[in-house]
Amino acid sequence: MTTVDANRDPTKPLESDKSLGELLGRLTKDFSNLVSTQVDLAKLEIKEEVTRAGKGAGILTGGAAVAYLALLLLSFAAAWGLAEVMPTGFAFLIVGGIWLVVAGVLFLTGRKELKAVNPVPEQTKATLQEDIEWARQQTR
Repeated sequence: MTTVDANRDPTKPLESDKSLGELLGRLTKDFSNLVSTQVDLAKLEIKEEVTRAGKGAGILTGGAAVAYLALLLLSFAAAWGLAEVMPTGFAFLIVGGIWLVVAGVLFLTGRKELKAVNPVPEQTKATLQEDIEWARQQTR
């Protein structure tokens, strides 16, 4: 005795009754959906990495702007203050060296942030490898 699925559309053939052409068409459609999903995932991962790169570039830019303004404004005040106790040339040299160290630290921090950017969407790469392995198993 066979059971009848009350929810099944009787006009549609069962999976086992479909022709090879219909099955290949469905496989093509499913593969297309899979590729589309993977592309969307890759876009999302790349967007995250671009955001990180932007952050690193912003830190570098901010560091450069801070170094410039600090050198211009505070250096003169500090150098003229030191010039009261030592020769003016040495006072300006000391102040300039301090701000050069600050700029170097900011530069190194920004460069480290940029090096941490990974342009390869790792999650997408892993899921694509899983999908390829799955497809190979299906064709065996």
